[in-house]
Amino acid sequence: MRLRLASLAAVLCCGPLSLAADWPAFRGPNRDGICTETGLLKKWPTEGPKQVWTAKNLGVGFGTPSVAEGKIFGIGTRDGKDGIWALKEDSGSELWFTPFADATKVANQTNGPGSTPTYAQGKVLSVSVNGTLVCLDAAKGTLLWKKSYLTDFGGKVPTWAYNDSVYVDGDKVICTPCGSKAAVAALKLADGEVVWKADVGPVGGGCGYSSPVKTAFNGTPAYVVLLGDKSGVVGLHADTGKMLWQYKGKAAAGGVAQIPIPIVKDDLVWVSCSYSGGAALLKIVPQGKDAFEAKEVKAYKKPELNNHHGGMVLVGDHVYFGHNQNEGNPVCVEFKTGEIKWGPEKNPAGGAGSAAVLSADGRLYFRYQNSVLVLIEPDPTELKVVSSFKLPPADQKTHPQSWPHPVIANGKLYIRDQTVMYCYDVKAVGS
Repeated sequence: MRLRLASLAAVLCCGPLSLAADWPAFRGPNRDGICTETGLLKKWPTEGPKQVWTAKNLGVGFGTPSVAEGKIFGIGTRDGKDGIWALKEDSGSELWFTPFADATKVANQTNGPGSTPTYAQGKVLSVSVNGTLVCLDAAKGTLLWKKSYLTDFGGKVPTWAYNDSVYVDGDKVICTPCGSKAAVAALKLADGEVVWKADVGPVGGGCGYSSPVKTAFNGTPAYVVLLGDKSGVVGLHADTGKMLWQYKGKAAAGGVAQIPIPIVKDDLVWVSCSYSGGAALLKIVPQGKDAFEAKEVKAYKKPELNNHHGGMVLVGDHVYFGHNQNEGNPVCVEFKTGEIKWGPEKNPAGGAGSAAVLSADGRLYFRYQNSVLVLIEPDPTELKVVSSFKLPPADQKTHPQSWPHPVIANGKLYIRDQTVMYCYDVKAVGS
């Protein structure tokens, strides 16, 4: 009660803020795929948790929703335009939809946009298929400013489109246009003005799929970004964009599918990608003022170990994710050594295709591409499946990419499936 009152006071004094249990950006407040809520269901009924509402006609797209300010934000294609939509958190009814870029067909696909809107300070930002970055007023959906990855930064629409989700750090927006003028750029949140541009050398064709995450190495604030098949993964100084270190091993520079956000803790970085990629544990070692070396501690080639997409989560001392291209075979890796503790196992409970992974209250949520949702107890000794259920059918024939990550915010589980989204109550009784 005191927390709610304090949050209300902050809103009245300072304007809209996201609550502690909100999910304002891709993979959550810390970009790690970890929900810190407690009192959630430890096991589901056979038919799954209680469904609260269903939202329809959202527009084609496989971006994950974000939740903040009593609203749910997402991106989709409607009537030939990529646009951001906002729904009421309590009912799923639509508040507004703002189209902002022409729909662009890439690689013979009509999947729609895959970016996740980022909410910050009363604003919401997202990226279209063709690399249009837009900033809207979160309450009204009105346009505040926009940038083009192509014309402003010399970018080129990647094979599978731009799908990055921008990172807001205070008054800066960190984006990854992967262009000839900037691989990564920092913009002012207020008006989109460029703060700095980062040049890391040629980025190649595997860009635009991963998203930045912030950390610090030996006290130096840094953004870690998985870029492309020619640039691998880099650490950039958060204040200037200067490159601190770069790793071009196969685990970060393999082919055209650089998708998962690296896991970063202290001086260690766990990175993975698909196609001709793999996975690797890196140790970031100081080499003087604002200079570091990325030393390879442990590396795997494909098909030994890799995460195509769906993300990876660090729970305690171990990393859990789905292994293999277009697969979600559960696997557990010790973070400090990079050694596999168990797996990769076969997809459990009838799950098929890639798995998007979320960690919440002592459980892992594996959302499989064929609409099977599996609840797993994280354990470094063996795979422990707790529950599973089949999600309602969606537009699978036309748009089979059921890739959006599960989201838990304020006791509710959100599952987007292209043009529809389901809301489930996952709060345990009495909590």
